[in-house]
Amino acid sequence: MLFFIEVLVGGLLAGVMYSLVALGFVLIYKASGVLNFAQGSLVLFAALTFVGLMEKGLPFWAALIAAFIIMIIVGVLTERIVLRPLVNQPPITLFMATIGLSILIEGIGQLIWGAQVRGLDLGINDIPREFFGVLISQFDLFAAGCAAILVIVLSLVFNYTRIGRALRAVADDHQAAMSVGIPLKDVWAVVWAAAGFVALVAGLLWGSRLGVQFALTLVVLKALPVLLIGGFTSIPGAIVGGLIVGAGEKLAEVYIGPFFGGGIENWFPYVLGLIFLLIRPDGLFGEKHIQRV
Repeated sequence: MLFFIEVLVGGLLAGVMYSLVALGFVLIYKASGVLNFAQGSLVLFAALTFVGLMEKGLPFWAALIAAFIIMIIVGVLTERIVLRPLVNQPPITLFMATIGLSILIEGIGQLIWGAQVRGLDLGINDIPREFFGVLISQFDLFAAGCAAILVIVLSLVFNYTRIGRALRAVADDHQAAMSVGIPLKDVWAVVWAAAGFVALVAGLLWGSRLGVQFALTLVVLKALPVLLIGGFTSIPGAIVGGLIVGAGEKLAEVYIGPFFGGGIENWFPYVLGLIFLLIRPDGLFGEKHIQRV
């Protein structure tokens, strides 16, 4: 039983890392209806920028603040230069634009900071600690704490601030929001800036775990089943979906993997996502949209 709990807790905490990437998707999709495939590249670019600034001699906190400002600028410029001219275009056009944006961001990151793999040390001890007989990674606990703070802050912003009410209005109906004086383009700029900040947090944590390398962009693929399970428009859903994916892949690898020769951890989350897509297409917390055709 202790082994089962240890695997479960480890999976839940690992799922939090997937949730951090999924949060960026949710923020943009909730406000604009755009599936931002470039979120993985933003995560990579944020980590590259932070490490590159530290290599230039900036201290930790100065590099963190500078990277934060840069990611906000990147988010705002992305909305203004790439997506604003494509307003009212078909969703597939916007999706293809984010794919091109993803390749562009990767190229710019390589041009500025280089392509070599870098280590990223956040000063967090990753030695497991024992809690009631269960070994838990201190790094995973730190990541879970960061995700919890992000979710709380974003939920408060969405529910109790003026900009949050504007974001929800835009998410419900773009035309109706504009008719009552809500500046749609300004709202989208705020959302992309927030997505840049979320990408910075995810980039630092994933970069510390895997190293700052271009393979970080593949993390975005694990966020897709998280979104299918939790819903594309729900911030809490991103967290719950991440927990389900993290726990599911670890338990499946330990208890089901031996029947398939192992190695199912990489593809089992997509099986979960497909099951949810067939049973509940909008996800656990997603909003149902009824359209007249």
